[in-house]
Amino acid sequence: MLRLCSPLALFLAAFAAAPAAAQDLSKYTPEALENEIATLADSRIAVMVPMRHGVRLSTNIYTPKNPKGRLPVILWKTPYNEHKLRGPTQRYAIEAVRRGYVFIVQNERGRYFSEGKYEILGKPQTDGYDTLSWIAAQGWSNGKIGTLGCSSSAEWQLALAAQNHPAHAAMVPMAAGAGIGKVGRFQEQGNWYTGGVPRSLFFVWLYGVDNPVRAQLPADIDEATRARATLNNDLAATKPKVDWNKHIKHLPVDTLLSSLGEPRQTFDTLIARTPADPAWREGGLYHDDMGWGVPALWFNSWYDVSIGPNLELFNHARASTTDAEAAANQYAVIAPVTHCGYARLGKDTVVGERSMGDTSFDVDGAIFGWFDRWLKANKKAFPDSTPHVRYFAMGANQWRSNESWPPKGTKPLRLYLDSGGNANSLNGDGRLVAKAPGADTPDRFRYDPMNPVPTVGGGDCCNGGIVIPGAFDQRRVEIRDDVLVYSTEPLTEAIEVSGFVDALLNVSSSAPDTDFALKLVDVAPDGTAWIIGDTIFRARYREGFGKPAMMRPGEVYPIKPSPIATSIRFGVGHRIRIEVTSSNFPKFVRNLNTGGPNERESKGVVATNVVHHAPGRLSYVELPVVR
Repeated sequence: MLRLCSPLALFLAAFAAAPAAAQDLSKYTPEALENEIATLADSRIAVMVPMRHGVRLSTNIYTPKNPKGRLPVILWKTPYNEHKLRGPTQRYAIEAVRRGYVFIVQNERGRYFSEGKYEILGKPQTDGYDTLSWIAAQGWSNGKIGTLGCSSSAEWQLALAAQNHPAHAAMVPMAAGAGIGKVGRFQEQGNWYTGGVPRSLFFVWLYGVDNPVRAQLPADIDEATRARATLNNDLAATKPKVDWNKHIKHLPVDTLLSSLGEPRQTFDTLIARTPADPAWREGGLYHDDMGWGVPALWFNSWYDVSIGPNLELFNHARASTTDAEAAANQYAVIAPVTHCGYARLGKDTVVGERSMGDTSFDVDGAIFGWFDRWLKANKKAFPDSTPHVRYFAMGANQWRSNESWPPKGTKPLRLYLDSGGNANSLNGDGRLVAKAPGADTPDRFRYDPMNPVPTVGGGDCCNGGIVIPGAFDQRRVEIRDDVLVYSTEPLTEAIEVSGFVDALLNVSSSAPDTDFALKLVDVAPDGTAWIIGDTIFRARYREGFGKPAMMRPGEVYPIKPSPIATSIRFGVGHRIRIEVTSSNFPKFVRNLNTGGPNERESKGVVATNVVHHAPGRLSYVELPVVR
C-alpha cells in the first residue's frame, strides 16, 4: 500500500527490529543478505509466466542449489515493488530456501514488470489459478504449493482458495481482510465500508498504487535482458506528495483524487458504488457462497482494520462443506498488534500508548511448521494437538488457547445504556447497567458534519498517517458534548470479554439519514480510557444494504452496528465504557445528513440525534464473557 504508511513499510520496519526464529537475520546487513541468497539459491529473475488471454506476469524464482529431486514451493504474490528482495520477503526467501523450498515472488497483473491492466487483487480466480498450474508443471516442482503473505500478499489468496486448485496444498493469509467481500454478518466489500460507511484508508492507498498510465518494458526482449533491466530500473511512479491530514477533508468525496489531477481510475469506480452493488462480485473479493478448499493458518490482529470479517471468515472456512479436510484444518493466531505487525511481538510490546507486556510468539516457526506439514508431509512439524485458536487476551496480557472462536464457554452479558437524559461527554450522567431502565430519558446530541468527532486510534492502516492505529486514551474525545459516554461502576471482579461484541441502538434523528458510531473502551482506575474497538453504521441501511430507507423526523428506529471482535480482560477497579456519537473522522467518511448521494455532495446540515433507552426501545451491548 502507499509507501509512507504501507503494510509492507510497517512490516519492513518491524521485521528489521525483530529476532528471526531459525537464525537472527536482523544482524545481517542488506548486502550480507543479498550474498546469502546468492550463496543458497539459483535465481531466475523476471520470468514471464503466461496467463490465459496472453498477459504475462513477472516472476522471480529462487531454487535451492543442488536440489535432490523435485521440491515444494512457497508463492508470495504482491502489487508492491519487491523484485529486488528486501525486508520480510528477502528473509522469508532465505529461510524457505534453507529449508528446501523453492521461493517465488510474483508481481500482480499491471504492476511493475508484469503486463496487463492493474485490478485490485490481481484477478486471483484466473491469474492465481494459472500461476499455480504453471508452477506445478515445472520440472523442479513436486506439485505442492503453499501461498504466503501479509496484507495485499494475503488478500488475493482468499478467492483463490475457493478454486480448490489441486496443487494449492496450504496457505498462510496474514491480515487478509481487504480480500473479503461479504461473509456472514459482515458486508464490507474489501474494507471499503464498515456498516455501509466508506472508510478513508483506500482513498489514500489507491493514490499511491493505482497508476493508469505507466511505463512498461518491451514485450519481445529476452529473459536475460529483462532480468538485467529489473535490477537497474524499478518502473515506480513518483507522484506529488499530498498533505493528507488536510486534503482528506475535501468535499465532495468523489473528487478527492481528481482534484489532485489524477486521471479517472479505480477510486472513481468504487466510490460510486453502494455496499450491495452487484459489481462487487466481478472483482477478486471472496464471498461466502464461493466454497473453500485449502487448509489455512490465519494470522490476525486486534488493532487491524478488519479483525471482525477475518474471524468471521475463519469460522466460515471451518464450517465449509465443500472440502472436509480443508474445513478440519483451519487454525488462527490473533495477536495484540496493528496491521502486519507480527514481527513486533516480543518481550515488551507497546501498541499505540498501551503496553501489552510479553507478547512473544514464534511466528516463523508456526509458518514453516505449517508448510512442512502440508508440503513435505511432516505431520510432527504442526501436530494435530495444536489448538485451532491461539489468541492474546489484552488486559490479562497472556496468550490463550481454545478450539473455537468465540472460546467455548462464553456467555452473553447484556449491559444497557441508561442516563438521566444527560450522557453528553465524560462529565455527563451516562451509565452502563445490567438492569433494563424503566423510564425513557433519551440522550440528545448535535452532530455537525463540519465539526466531526476526530479519530483517536483503534483499528486502521495504510492511510498516509491520517490515523495512527492502536490503543490510545479517548478522553480527548470524551470531553465533547456530541459524544455520549456510558460507563459501569468500577468492577469488583475481573471480566474477560472474548468474541464478538454486539450492540442494538434505538435511535431517532432530525435528519433523513445520519450515522451512529460506537466504541468499546477499557477505563483504568486512573481514568485512562483505552480504546478496544469501534464500529459505525449508516442509518439508511437499517433494513438491509440493498434496501436504503430514509428516516422520518422523530421516529425511533432500531439499528445493529457491525460487531466488534476482541479479547480484553477488564480488571478489578476498571470500568467498561461505551461511547456513542455520529462521526469518527477521518477514519470514516462523514455523513452530511441530507439523505442524498453523500459522496457526491459538498454541503451538509446539522442533525439532532437521539439515543433512546426506554422499555420497548432499549439500547444495549452484549459482551461475550468467558466464564
